[in-house]
Amino acid sequence: MRGVLVILATAVAALACVCGGRAEAGSRSVQRAALLPHAGTIHLGGTTSTPYGWLDFCNRYENECRGGLSQPADIALTPKAWLLIRDVNAKVNAMIEPLSDIEHWGVVDQWDIPNDGYGDCEDYVLLKRKLLIAAGLPRQALLVTVVKDEKGEGHAVLTVKTSRGEFVLDNMRDRVKPWNEVPYRFVKRQSQADPNIWVQIGEPTSAPLTVAR
Repeated sequence: MRGVLVILATAVAALACVCGGRAEAGSRSVQRAALLPHAGTIHLGGTTSTPYGWLDFCNRYENECRGGLSQPADIALTPKAWLLIRDVNAKVNAMIEPLSDIEHWGVVDQWDIPNDGYGDCEDYVLLKRKLLIAAGLPRQALLVTVVKDEKGEGHAVLTVKTSRGEFVLDNMRDRVKPWNEVPYRFVKRQSQADPNIWVQIGEPTSAPLTVAR
């Protein structure tokens, strides 16, 4: 739990920092903004089934799942926000040791906040989401997403919806990448309007029974 708190403090500081208290030169701001990446937008379909793992997680972590309809909100992808997103992704990946749910909890699929330092894909996602929300980024832009990996197996990533497109935070790689540059078949994700409503991504496909990498 101490490691989680350290990452949270770092994330909040990264968002709040204003270059050591000095106003950044306009030309440097423009240069840094020019280096920010672009990504496309994911095509969404209609509502679909909510993963059992999310429903079970919400029964145990009600505060993490407070929903209700809200206006969609994207992250304004400034250099500071981009640095924060990349930093949280890499640090959570380094801090959490991969461990399957069978080994960890004795069940096939359990979504949890990995406070003990162990977890699988969805646990990395839930911690990254928690830290980024705590750092001030809008919940509506931090979307738990179910995909199929290169082997057709279930996997979970965090999709970050920004003013410059949609990016993926993934425990399988430290680099934050545009959604269409990861080798996955996107299946479904949370709605921006309500985290407890899930929407289909792209053409219909069967959802994996579990997400476990």
